[in-house]
Amino acid sequence: MTSRKRSGSGSTKRPKEKVVYIYELLCRGEDPSSESPEFWNEFFLLQPNFEALENEIGKLNNEQLQLVKPNLNTLFQRCIEMLDTDHPKRLCNSLHTLCSLFYGIFKKSNAEPTLNILNEIFGHEKMDEWLKLLMQYCNRILLGDVPENARFMCLKLLQVLVTGTDNVNQNALFEHLMMHSMFDAFVRLLSDPTFRSQHGHDIVILLTILVNYRKHEATNPYVVQLSILADELALNGYGQMISQSLIDFCRQYIQSLNNVQSSSWFSSLSNIVGNMFVSDEGCERVQQIKANNGLLLALYEAVHLNRNFITTLAHTQAESSAPPSPSNTLSLAQPVPDLSNAPIIDITQYPTNLLVAVFQYCSIVMQDNKNESSIANLKLCFLILTCISEDQYANSMMHDSNLTFKVMLHRAQMRHRKLNVDRVGKSQPLAATLLDLLVEFIVSHLMKKFPMELYLLCIGVIHRILCYQKRCRVRLNYPWKELWSALIGLLRFLVNQEQTLVKKCNIFHLSLQVVNIFNLFITYGDTFLATTNSYDELYYELNREEKVFTEIHAMVLRYTTMPDCEYKDDVIKLLNALVNILAIVKHFQNKIKEWLAEQGLSTPTEEQILDVVRKNYDLTLKLQDSLDQYERYTETPLHTNFFKLMVRDVVNDTRKHIYGYVKEAVSVIPDQEILLSSSMTSVSAGTATPASATAVPEAKALPSFA
Repeated sequence: MTSRKRSGSGSTKRPKEKVVYIYELLCRGEDPSSESPEFWNEFFLLQPNFEALENEIGKLNNEQLQLVKPNLNTLFQRCIEMLDTDHPKRLCNSLHTLCSLFYGIFKKSNAEPTLNILNEIFGHEKMDEWLKLLMQYCNRILLGDVPENARFMCLKLLQVLVTGTDNVNQNALFEHLMMHSMFDAFVRLLSDPTFRSQHGHDIVILLTILVNYRKHEATNPYVVQLSILADELALNGYGQMISQSLIDFCRQYIQSLNNVQSSSWFSSLSNIVGNMFVSDEGCERVQQIKANNGLLLALYEAVHLNRNFITTLAHTQAESSAPPSPSNTLSLAQPVPDLSNAPIIDITQYPTNLLVAVFQYCSIVMQDNKNESSIANLKLCFLILTCISEDQYANSMMHDSNLTFKVMLHRAQMRHRKLNVDRVGKSQPLAATLLDLLVEFIVSHLMKKFPMELYLLCIGVIHRILCYQKRCRVRLNYPWKELWSALIGLLRFLVNQEQTLVKKCNIFHLSLQVVNIFNLFITYGDTFLATTNSYDELYYELNREEKVFTEIHAMVLRYTTMPDCEYKDDVIKLLNALVNILAIVKHFQNKIKEWLAEQGLSTPTEEQILDVVRKNYDLTLKLQDSLDQYERYTETPLHTNFFKLMVRDVVNDTRKHIYGYVKEAVSVIPDQEILLSSSMTSVSAGTATPASATAVPEAKALPSFA
């Protein structure tokens, strides 16, 4: 029979789902199970409606909430009891309903922060008992022989629990997650390639959020367990999920570059003009960068807490991390095609391991410095590099001359330079690539909105690498002149922008760090510079740019006479640190002038100046202490607020994704179970007719666990 349209309406009214009708009864304080002992067995055969239950809970005011409290409590308990069923449809639907229930309650609680809705609905004592049981069932589901969609929904439920509040320290459910740790279950899933490919991302995000609960206030079992984890399979799985995400991001970026290059100049110009009027925070690239915060934070926690994880950084990623081979995509029925004219895929432009992926990712993020999201993401990258550069094993691996990689570092287009394409993708030790990355940051971020904190972190990583080379007498074959030129360019910028920058930040502290790197080369360069010519080139660069150091000295002398200078300590330290450089400049400037007078020349060549330097090393320098020492990285108190905000962003982003996933989730079950589900009769107001499905006892004793 054809449906009749209402007059004046262009569409028919969609009939209300049975499950939605039941939600309405529950949220009106009525008991739909009162006249049917099989009501709950049949209820969990209905496909849950995430949005409907969330909306019904959101409509309740405080008075109505008290009225329906017993019904919500019953629904919660029935869902947990049903987690013990062997029926896949009921199991998935109970997990789905729990996701909807907790999501709606948390949303209601966040809208009314003065009301502790969790305790209002469940009561503290009952909540302890039932949440303990919930954690035990979740552990059993994650490791048991259950449908994959049940495992998926279980992990989504756990994500709903940990993302209930913006501030994880204010989430009452975390204490139960701490008391009943699921770390071992997560480790076992990460160790299995099949489970990892399906659920690895969810597990890594869960671990990251759980690790940050009262991290510095109390003992967090997830922090302890992550820090001592030595399971190589699990650590590799953990790293693989991070590298896969970063590699995908790099691949998308390369493809976008290729698309731009292949498009016409007019469309490129149109895109540039269009982007000028788009909010920085809203553009697609920024959102893609922001989406990586969760896994970058996971990488930070691993390298910061677990020394065993460092060994996985250079492991080649085999699972879905490289473009597919054409020969692997053929079916047996197809003839072998002629590949002579097929396009060549240059796999060297894609990262091959986690460390390479991090370097390439950083080079992309560095180019976007106009919004707070990208700056925060880049700061997190630098903190990761700081932890890596402090680790002895990581340094030995990065400096191994037998372990070389081709890494495509992306460089920003700048008016005053041309990109040297030949050096992009050069096969070299990872330490050289890391120095290339840091040099690129130094030369590409000299701007009025000066990122002081990022520069301090960048110079700190360079200092740590040099300290390792000096301590272990490692002679890295690297074009040091590029680093020296970048550092001198930074000092020149600080001097030229002194009047503007000194009002905003401590430029003397950064200048001191840069000058001390030069002092490290001057004092200990013989222990780590690859050739004696490197010393000659260093002294040549110092003399070629003697004006920069003279101006810095004059600036420092000026501030030493200012009684109200707030950076007086750093000014005095910088003045003392300049002693050797000024002595070198003065000594060689006199020798060069004498030589020019003897030769009757006014414009000597670089080789002639180098020759003068080689013949005149007869000068005495002051031995400076602690040049090869640095303060080891600690998260507190300097970066505590930064990580609170970062975790908040990860929680919000995860919550948005959960809503989309769970809202659209549909339980996948065999055909015969669908028939059982469809045999349910309609639920009338407060009544339900039994179905022919296998009955589960209405009142079930709580199961015991070993």
